[in-house]
Amino acid sequence: MKPLKPLIYLAFAACTAALVLSPATRAMAQQDDIPIGEYESLTGVNASFGISSHQGAALALEEVNAAGGVLGKKVRLITEDDRSLAGEPATIVRKLISRDHVVAILGEFASSRALEGAPIAQENKIPMLSPGATNAKVTEVGDYIFRNCFIDPFQGTVMAKFALSKGFKNVAIMTDEKQDYSQGLAQYFRQYFTANGGTVVREQSYSSGDKDFRAQLTSIKASNPDAIFLPGYYSEVPLIARQARQFGIKAAFLGGDGWVGSSLLTVGAKALEGSYFSSHFSVENPDPELQRFVKLYTEKYGSQPDDQAALGFDGLKMLVDAIKRAGSTEPAAIRDALAATKDFPGVTGKITIDEHRNAQKAAIIQTIADGKYKFVEAVEP
Repeated sequence: MKPLKPLIYLAFAACTAALVLSPATRAMAQQDDIPIGEYESLTGVNASFGISSHQGAALALEEVNAAGGVLGKKVRLITEDDRSLAGEPATIVRKLISRDHVVAILGEFASSRALEGAPIAQENKIPMLSPGATNAKVTEVGDYIFRNCFIDPFQGTVMAKFALSKGFKNVAIMTDEKQDYSQGLAQYFRQYFTANGGTVVREQSYSSGDKDFRAQLTSIKASNPDAIFLPGYYSEVPLIARQARQFGIKAAFLGGDGWVGSSLLTVGAKALEGSYFSSHFSVENPDPELQRFVKLYTEKYGSQPDDQAALGFDGLKMLVDAIKRAGSTEPAAIRDALAATKDFPGVTGKITIDEHRNAQKAAIIQTIADGKYKFVEAVEP
């Protein structure tokens, strides 16, 4: 009977190994592909963000699978629409983890909805990478939460410095009280601006979905600002700009990456001419890899990529790169590889993940001239 002992030990070891594997890894062993979840606002008020981000990720997925996938398997992207609604992200993330057994999650682009989904991913120890949630609180949720965009403390400071460099000493701020993104960006702009000689002459707020801003603009006009900082989304910013011009307000408009959306230029039209905003990406950048991406995206979708498309592209590529470097689909190993990311060659710049799981990368300042986005300068962290 002695020869049977090694077989018993091997069987025991195999069973023990199976017990310590995560549910996602055990499910992966029975699958022919590697499932990555994605949740975005594909419909609703922020659909432009979600659609662009998803299209960028889908283009990256095509490239990855055309090159043979990763670890000998194709990658499958399981995409869910949270409809731009609070309450949806938590339900979706639970479903992606418990039913689809994803090994990682890409999303959400908007900070408020990323903050809703992140605690679920953290609790289940599934790495989540947000392509565009810039609010500082997002990665503070836990050590499984990452992003491949810069954060609001950096973006807000960049725009405050830029405002001062343009000679804007008296600035009004108008924030969306329903969006963590807007509140955070305003906070960091205000801190640097006032600490370095600027004066915030008036502050007003509104709520996502509002159409009438006359009361706020009446108050702002009375303060006679040099510029108005609008850290909001593309859905409300052009309406505010048009109404401001109708009121005779001539101040320059300043904003953040939330401006970039399908309706900004079509609705804002001439009201936004001469405005400045921070962003992640410019199609005017001559970098060969970036121009290759612009060409591929334009050929596939019939329009040039925006920030969200570029960030979605980079986000999916970063997750696949982490799986490859980990040599495993075990979520903990993917998490560790993501945390070790250094100088990843993204189309939005070289990306290094810092100790707080945030992306260290340059910000791009753009202006609106002749109805188009125009590159102004790049600002390194």
